[in-house]
Amino acid sequence: MTATTTTTRQTLHTKAVELSRLVLQMTTQAGSGHPSSGLSLAHIVVELMYHEMRFDPADPWNPAADRLVLSEGHAVPIVYAAYSDLGGIVGTRQKRKRLTRDDLLTLRKLDSVLDGHPNPAEGFPFFDAATGSLGQGLSAAAGLALAARLDGIDKRIFVLVGDGESREGQIWEAMDFVAEKGLRNVCVVFNCNGQGQAGDVSDQQTPEMIRAKATAFGWEAVTLNGHDPQQVSSILSRAGKGEKPLAAVARTVKGWGVPLLQSGNYHGKPLTREQLSVALAQLDETLASLSPESDEPIEARQATPSAPVEPAVKSAPVRLPDFATGLKRVGLDAALAKKKLATRVAYGAALVSLGDVDARVVSLDADVSNSTYANFFAERHPERFFECKIAEQNMVTAAVGLSAAGKIPFVSSFAKFLTRAYDQVEMAAITRANVKLVGSHSGVSLGADGPSQMSLPDVAYFRSMTRADNGRGEPVCRVFQPSDAVSAYACVELMASAPGLAYMRTHRPDAPFLYSPTERFDLSGWKRLREGKSLTLVSSGYMVHTALQAAEELGREGVSCNVFDVYAFPLDASAILEAARASGGTILSVEDNYIGGLHAELAEAAAADGDVGASLGAPKASPRAAPGSSAHAAPSSGLRVIGLTCRRLPKSALTAEEVFAYTGVGVEDIMQAARQAASTGS
Repeated sequence: MTATTTTTRQTLHTKAVELSRLVLQMTTQAGSGHPSSGLSLAHIVVELMYHEMRFDPADPWNPAADRLVLSEGHAVPIVYAAYSDLGGIVGTRQKRKRLTRDDLLTLRKLDSVLDGHPNPAEGFPFFDAATGSLGQGLSAAAGLALAARLDGIDKRIFVLVGDGESREGQIWEAMDFVAEKGLRNVCVVFNCNGQGQAGDVSDQQTPEMIRAKATAFGWEAVTLNGHDPQQVSSILSRAGKGEKPLAAVARTVKGWGVPLLQSGNYHGKPLTREQLSVALAQLDETLASLSPESDEPIEARQATPSAPVEPAVKSAPVRLPDFATGLKRVGLDAALAKKKLATRVAYGAALVSLGDVDARVVSLDADVSNSTYANFFAERHPERFFECKIAEQNMVTAAVGLSAAGKIPFVSSFAKFLTRAYDQVEMAAITRANVKLVGSHSGVSLGADGPSQMSLPDVAYFRSMTRADNGRGEPVCRVFQPSDAVSAYACVELMASAPGLAYMRTHRPDAPFLYSPTERFDLSGWKRLREGKSLTLVSSGYMVHTALQAAEELGREGVSCNVFDVYAFPLDASAILEAARASGGTILSVEDNYIGGLHAELAEAAAADGDVGASLGAPKASPRAAPGSSAHAAPSSGLRVIGLTCRRLPKSALTAEEVFAYTGVGVEDIMQAARQAASTGS
């Protein structure tokens, strides 16, 4: 460390009281926060940050340092207080400063680095992941531990978890995962203060029950008094030294040292200024009542030396081998000859090529790798493939931890199964994690397996983040919907090159190649496949093939269509709007998902361009629109944007085409809507 920090066991109580005073003061100043939860962790935080953890507060980016993940994110003021006392660095590598005690009084302000819950992207790099949506921290720690193993770094990851929080299923997904992977450098501390937000925790979350569960999950589990410095030090010093990961189950008191905070329910309630003086006096009384202990000196450990830190995402774009080479790499020569392949298979081939050219790339899958084709990567880069089994929430958050350690995780499962991890996806976005999500079997082209295996809301969910700035001049999330194997291969390259969160849909059915193997793609998000004069058809993913089939049939009837393939959001729609103006003024979009996707993207673009009038917030079906469609139109002139989306819950059928027709997006539906649009004009 840059400065020596020495305490004695006699002064550990003193330090706990000192930091607790800061917690009370900063939360009262903010007028919000969770002081009682912070005080329950006072001794554990002192032991970890002043003694046990090997880290340098002046270099929070040091990859060799031990890490702390605060899953119980609302208790963060106690960590802020300790970090300030240690002179920890906040900000960015380029613009950094020491956190001062005066800075603590900016807690929760808009221009402060001290968010109400851990948020490293806002300038507190001591943490690796945004937490506070409870249950996720241990999974992030698992990702950090996996990365440390890959990099050959001997560091430990400590996680603080609340007892009420331990009811979350993701906690036990992570406990299972850490034990299975043998990540003995992970140490979880359960903060068992016995209280949740609305009342006491369940009897299923007592220290005894949590210890029994942890033992059953394959951990070394011990109980301790979380306010006894000797016990806390003795137990935490065992972290990383046993054959199993360590679970320290700590009995603590919510509002420790302040009887005022222990009378009634003070969860999430800061003290008033009048109450603050009483509470500070009570802390002094608590300290005076504590018996001195041994004066054996404790010196903070030095951080392990490390090489210079590289940014997690390099500025240079990733370049994959050409498409044909990539397919041959995994034995898909026959598909090249037939010019037909499912996008999910092309994803698997691209992921292998990506792993060949970039050692940062890792792959995570949830027991469906032989369907997502991540198994190609597992076979060729086994040390960088992590089978997460059927636990998607843990998988997504573990990817956040891997990203924080400089990896580029590609996370794959069925698109439908990823929906259960949407909370975890949002926390990844808040972290600004460089995580790439791939949902296979998306939409309704899946056919026979039925709606429990199909994802239809996913496009609207992920697209909702594509027009928001992440604070770094990039979209919060990018969305990719390749229509064929060539574009799927290229989209993997685009995902890897663009920093931040990304989501790609892939499909089960084989589909003909629409593009030359040498076709290049960029982030503008569109390709024009066909020119026409009557109207403009726009589609995405597998539905592009259906739209082309409809355009071919319509051409025989004299209805000449432009056809655009939209493969990425955010979309630069200017060329599509211009083509529509020159061909009758009508855009007909087709997609095999619910509303809020491609149709909304085009309608919003037209509205922003001044070509569509009124009611984007609550669109009404045009009287000229086909059944099952919606339209946005100016009252008398301008573009008309008609959208065919799935307006009916799908069900099983033997072919994709049957389900398209059943949900209102089949060839006949497209043709009917196109005929109406072409006959009525704009």
